[in-house]
Amino acid sequence: MRNAIGRHALAAAAVIAALSVAGNANAQRKFSFAYDQPRTTAYGIAADIFDAKLKELSGGKLSIDQFPGAQLGQEPVMLQKLRSGDIDFVITSTANASTLAPQAGVFSLHFIFRDQDHLAKTLADPAVSQAFRAMIKDSVQGTQVLGLLTMGFRNIYSKKDIKSVDDVKGMKIRVQATKTEDTHFPAYGSQTVHMPFGEVYTSLQTGVVNAAENGINVYLANKHYEVAPILSLTEHEANNNCVWVSDKTWNSLSDEEKKWVQLAADEISKVEPARALKLEADSAERLKKIGVKIVDGVDKSGFMKAAQPIQDQLAKELGPHAEKILALVRNVK
Repeated sequence: MRNAIGRHALAAAAVIAALSVAGNANAQRKFSFAYDQPRTTAYGIAADIFDAKLKELSGGKLSIDQFPGAQLGQEPVMLQKLRSGDIDFVITSTANASTLAPQAGVFSLHFIFRDQDHLAKTLADPAVSQAFRAMIKDSVQGTQVLGLLTMGFRNIYSKKDIKSVDDVKGMKIRVQATKTEDTHFPAYGSQTVHMPFGEVYTSLQTGVVNAAENGINVYLANKHYEVAPILSLTEHEANNNCVWVSDKTWNSLSDEEKKWVQLAADEISKVEPARALKLEADSAERLKKIGVKIVDGVDKSGFMKAAQPIQDQLAKELGPHAEKILALVRNVK
């Protein structure tokens, strides 16, 4: 009788152990996924697309916890945390990517995207994505890029109308700290000022800068219209971004998990641009309703004339990866 009880106890223990192993096999792994814009921006759209695809591919085993609104720091700080393995995934602008890989500044060249359709097609183009990722791999240690996304085009906002290039002459404009910005804007006759994104509101309010430039939804979500109530649709530059993964996180994944993660990032490049561009259009309508003046029909010819010779010059100065990416962008039909 005692032996029978012992056998039953062992059998029960074996079942519990088996269930435990099965449970561990299906255990969910959550990754930190950080960005410095509010959840309501295109960054949130991209994170949601990534999370949904990752859950679908992994059968719910892998997912993300989002940390929006600079909870884990502004983009340059998050990039450092990413390299040390303290954050798993991060979205940054390609302009901030250039602080680690200067050739990423090629995406900050002005007027290289013909229109919204060309922008969306370029980011979904596998050759462009592959070239950008190869460039990062050659330049940066501790982290790598998985894919590209956009927040639409950047526009200038201030307390006055910008109707042509003449209207920016002498203006102090807050720009991203890249060589491309520091070459393009002086060519238009304006002065560039660098500062963390979180300081832009106060600097516009106090007159430290006369203007700033960003996407429509970013302008809306961060309430910059309160201190710079006129948005001029210069569409001088694409507001492009990239998804990063820490090498520490990437190396901890199985081959199958790496495939899931990469496919989830690819899904962003396919789906996010159209949704981001719609968000921009919707944001413009919301701004109009709250009384923001939107200057449409900006004469871009003067800007474009000044920008054109700079494109090839800067790409060459940035390096061979930048030249290759610029050629690929121009060839997207």
